[in-house]
Parts: sequence; C-alpha cells; structure tokens
Amino acid sequence: MEITVKAAEALRLTAEEFELIKQKLGRTPNFTELCTFSAMWSEHCSYKNSIKWLKTLPRDGGRMLVAAGEENAGLMDMGNGFGVVFKIESHNHPSAIEPFQGAATGVGGIQRDIFTMGARPIASLNSLRFGNLKDQKTQRLLAGVVHGIGHYGNCFGVPTVGGEVYFEDCYHTNPLVNAMSVGIVKIGKTISATAEGLGNPVFFVGSATGKDGIGGASFASANITEESTEELPAVQVGDPFQEKKLLEACLEVIETGAVVGMQDMGAAGIICSTAEMSAKGGVGMRIDLDKVPTRQKNMKAWELLLSESQERMLIVVEKGKEAAVLAVFDKWDLPCSEIGEVTNDGLLNFYMHGELEASVPAYELVLGGGAPQYTREYSEPAYFEKIKAFDMNAIADVTDLKAVTEQIIQIPNIASKRWVYVQYDSMVGAANTSTNAPSDAAIVMAKGTGKALAMTVDCNSKYVFANPYVGGMIAVAEAARNIVCSGAEPIGVTNCLNFGNPYNPEVYYQFVKAVTGMGDACRKFNTPVTGGNVSFYNQHPEGAVYPTPTIGMVGIMDDFSTRMTLDYKQAGDQILLIGAQQNDIASSEYLHKLKGVEYSPAPYFELEEEFAVQHFVAAIIREKHIQSAHDISEGGLIVTLIEKGFNQNLGFDVAATTNLRTDAYWLGESQSRVVVTCSPQEVAAIQQKAADANIPLTVLGTVTTGNIALNGADWGNISSWKEKYDTAIEKIIAGA
Repeated sequence: MEITVKAAEALRLTAEEFELIKQKLGRTPNFTELCTFSAMWSEHCSYKNSIKWLKTLPRDGGRMLVAAGEENAGLMDMGNGFGVVFKIESHNHPSAIEPFQGAATGVGGIQRDIFTMGARPIASLNSLRFGNLKDQKTQRLLAGVVHGIGHYGNCFGVPTVGGEVYFEDCYHTNPLVNAMSVGIVKIGKTISATAEGLGNPVFFVGSATGKDGIGGASFASANITEESTEELPAVQVGDPFQEKKLLEACLEVIETGAVVGMQDMGAAGIICSTAEMSAKGGVGMRIDLDKVPTRQKNMKAWELLLSESQERMLIVVEKGKEAAVLAVFDKWDLPCSEIGEVTNDGLLNFYMHGELEASVPAYELVLGGGAPQYTREYSEPAYFEKIKAFDMNAIADVTDLKAVTEQIIQIPNIASKRWVYVQYDSMVGAANTSTNAPSDAAIVMAKGTGKALAMTVDCNSKYVFANPYVGGMIAVAEAARNIVCSGAEPIGVTNCLNFGNPYNPEVYYQFVKAVTGMGDACRKFNTPVTGGNVSFYNQHPEGAVYPTPTIGMVGIMDDFSTRMTLDYKQAGDQILLIGAQQNDIASSEYLHKLKGVEYSPAPYFELEEEFAVQHFVAAIIREKHIQSAHDISEGGLIVTLIEKGFNQNLGFDVAATTNLRTDAYWLGESQSRVVVTCSPQEVAAIQQKAADANIPLTVLGTVTTGNIALNGADWGNISSWKEKYDTAIEKIIAGA
C-alpha cells in the first residue's frame, strides 16, 4: 500500500511528524514502520508535549540512587543495604471503556515496573476519580474499577494499603485510575532496562501475544468520548496468576547472573521494549517476530509489535548462559523463547519468516532521542475571572453547625470509603503486611530491612483547578504532611499528571503552573521526583477534567516506636490544634457541595508555614510528646475531630472563642494544620516548644468516653456519627 500523510494522520501522527519520519529514515516508511513511530511518538510514550516542563522538576539529590527516568521506576536508599522502588501510572482511558480489565491491567502493569528492576512489590495504592456517585454510569464504572483492582491485587498477592477516591462531575465521561506500587530490593541486586553485548540473545518471556491492547499507547493519547466504546480492542486483558509466576521467575532468573537487562512490555509492547533497551545501551537488535509465542494465528508484524498483551518481559541474556534462563522459566511453566540478538548498528530490524518487515533506528523512536519535543502555547484560563470575583461575604454563615456537619460527613468525597476498601486485601502477602491501624499514611513493615515504609497518594484537584501553582504545591505538601503525621520522614515523590488536551492553551497553562508548584514544594521538602507518568487528553463533553497531578510519596521509618496513629487513645487526653486558623472557606467541600459555589480561590497556603508546622510535628512525635496526629484536610477541623473518634469510639468536648466566621473556623480547608492529642501532663511542654518555634497552638478541649460536645452543645454519641459516615456511600449506591 502507498504510505501517505493521510495514512500517518489515521495513526494519530501529524503531517509535520510524517515529514520528520521520512527525513530520519531517508525514505518513506512502510506501514509497519509507520506503526512503530505512531506508538513510540504518541504522547503516552514520548511525553512530547510535557518533557520540557518535566525536566524542571528536582530529579536527583536526597536518597536518590538513580536519576529520574533512567529506569522503569524510582529507586531510593532505605539504609541497611536496601532500596525502595516505587512508581505511579495511569490507566484512565482503558478504564473508561472497560472498567474491570482497564483497572486490573493498570495494577498489573505497575507491578511489572517494580519487579522488572529486581525488586519485590510489597504494597499497592490507588487514586481514583469518578463522576457524580448518584449517576448509574458512575456506579457501574466504580464497581468495575474497584472489582478489577481488588481481583488483580488480591490474586497477585500484593496488599492494597492505601488510596483515595473522589467524585466530581467533570470525571463523568473520563474517570481517572492511577495505580502505585512500592517494592524493596537489596542494593546491588537491581537490573537495568538496557541492552548491550554484541551477539547476546534476546528472550521473550511470559504470556503469549494476542491482539488485545493493539494501539493502546496511541489510544491513551487521544480524547475519550462516548463513542470510544468502538475502540474496545485497545483494552488489554490481564491474568494475575500468570503475573505471579512471572514475578517469581524474574526474581529467580536474576540470581543466575545470566541477565544483562530486562524490561516489561507495557505501553506499545515489543516495539517499546526493544527500542528503549537498545537506545539506552547504544545498540540495535535483530528480532524474528515469527518466534514470538502467540495465542492467535496469522498475526501480522505490526500487530505483534504493537500488541499490549499483559504479563510479558523482554530479557537480554549473556551469551552462553541461555540454558540457565530456560531452566528457570521451564520450572515456572512460562513461555520463554529466544527471538533475536543484540547488534551493534543501532537499528531495530524486524523479520517474519526471514523477510525484513521493518528497519528503524532505535534512538530515533525514543524519549530523549529522536522523538519530537514541543513547546506549547499557554494562557490564563478565562474562568479565573469568576474565581477572582468570589466574595466570601456574599455567602451566609452557618447558623446550625451540627446539621451542616451531618451533611458534610456524608458527602462522598469525605465519607468512609469502606464500600471500596473492603474489596481489597490489605494483609495478603504475610511477609510484608500493613500494620492496618489508622494513620494519615499507610505504614508497611519491610521485612528483613529493619525499617518500615510510609506511603500515600494525594491530590485535591479542586484546589489545582482554582490555582494550579498553589494547588500543585498543596498536593506535595499534603502528601508530606500525611507521612510526617504517621511518624516517618518523607524521602521522594512519584507523580501521575492527569490533564486535558495539551493543545488547549488554558489546559496547558494548568499543566505548566501545576508542575512548577510541585517542583517548588518538592525542593522545599527535599523529596525529589523519581519518575511517574503524564496522562493528557482526559476530557468530558464540556471540556477538560480538573487538573489532577496525583502525588505518590514514600517515607522512611527508621524506628518503628516513632509510628504515630490518628485516633484518640483515652478519655481525658487533651486535644491541641497546631497551625493557624484562617477566615477562609475557599474551595472547601462545604462551599462547593453544600453552597453550590464552583469558582473560588485555592485555600490558604504558605509554603514556609507548612514546612515549619511539619518540622514541629515531626519533633513532638520523635520526642514522644503526643498520642495521636491527624492533619486537617477535606471538611475542615470538625471532620478531623470526628474522624479521630471512630477507631476507639471516643468523643470530644471542645470549645472555641474566635472572631472568625463559624463556617471558616470549623469547615474551612486552609492548609498547614494538624490536630494532636496528648496526656494533660504534656501540654505545657508542647506549648513551650510551639512558642520557641513560633508555631500557633490552641488547646481545643478534651477527649471523652464517647459523647460529643461543641461549645457546650450536646452533639450525641460518636457511634451515631460513625454510622452516618460509614454508610453514606453504600446508601447512595443502594438508592436510599
């Protein structure tokens, strides 16, 4: 067939990119070659519209052992000779089309990024966004995604220990499904995703290749629409039991010393793994595609190259050690085929039955090589004028705080996510179990390392919508605050940047400012960005989803005795508020969901104040002055006080004398605030430390045996509040 610009555009390449391809090849590509460029130059693989700004993020320093982007996942030093490997990625578009398999294969894919480096995954987290929960489509997507995550994680044997779920109208058409995995590895035992050594054999291992997932990378680089169901073949199908075998086989084969390099076949399949490994090693490969195990007959070369069938790896083996590799995969009853060898000409030559089907230079395909990099126009969004026009004085203050609080704790963004998390196994894999006690970040014992890890995913996208720069900083700050409030030290970040169409200048403004804010906050907290994922083209019929730069953060707990939980411990303990109250209701759940105000500024935030508060909280935890710590986030101070009572059915008696509005004091979401409890004997010492550090501190009241009193008013027993909180989402789904 004749290859024209129309053929290129049908494969989501631009006319300019088609000309660039011809220039790089010195000729017109054939169809198979054009397909390889289509996949590798897609936004999903090449980051062509984002790499300029990603390079501005802090990508080294601290405990970093490899620079961001060098490997499949980030690697940081835990101490004691161990490293922690972690990464977060999106599977948004597939989950919108086929929620169960889309979410399941997202979980599977992120686990492979961890164990392909030689690390054993010990924990999973996820960040999910859906439309209005009362909508039947949202309920169908939620059920499918949660079932998919639970099925794959539970069967694979890695506990799901944390996450977040938000419901906003803008995610109705295009939900967000971000999956994170954390693993541990002995330093010096990691494997690089590289190819080297002329004549070294190239092995395909894992599941046979089918036609599922073909074009997935380019599918993830296009707007999602109601009609996208016609593109169902772009969704992969996963097998967690096969992946469990693949995990064990890959970790075992590393011990043979035969492995030169290894990479999973994720987005763009064989073409991606061969291109990236070759480009990194400065080599080429000769691949015989007819030697690739298949589960469907008569697959064409381009189908084999682009298939995103799951549970597959590409391994470069030291010549002469093939038998050791074959023996391991035979033991685990997994396909293992020698499909080619490393060459020294920098070319990827793909053959079928001896016929050359495609010849492309590896370096020209990849990010950092010949893939295009664009600088997009951006401009301040028009809706900012509505935000600037917001006047808090036009909103009537709360007159019945108890009634409003009853509504607040039943808003799906705030209410218990019990309906979701009971479908996840948080204790599977007994070697590295979550401690499963309530804390702001998940705490996981990393068996054999002498350490524990704290981990969290965070982003309030409403804040980022209101002010992308400040919202980006808040996402990092809240993640760090959750780690600190759990008694650990934040060490690094992985991010999943979910935005709309990058060709829209207002969307690109959101992206640029959010990345800038994230970078500034990461530098302040000394949490370099180890890597991550960019997901553009997240749209709904009226425009883009909220800008959602999800932050995955990991912290180290050197001494488990410093572990801090969020719940009240005993009646008579004193309740202290650390941080300043602000006359601020901007972007709060109260303002947005109960008052119906969509446009308001981001909540109050000042980076230096935040850093000082976190430093102070870390100190009083380390010095064992307090019994509990819980940061203030969605729902404000009153929700934090109530949530602290649930685990042990304890209440509180608090009072406040303030010149602030009632709604701002109790329901506002200004940042840099933490509620702690301590014995009465510790109050004076904490007050003195706060004064010395110039940290605002307020004694709010006392923990009670179960009853709640606020400013002298009886609010009933904590158990009735817990029932409302726990069952809110279930009742909405049931139509109650």
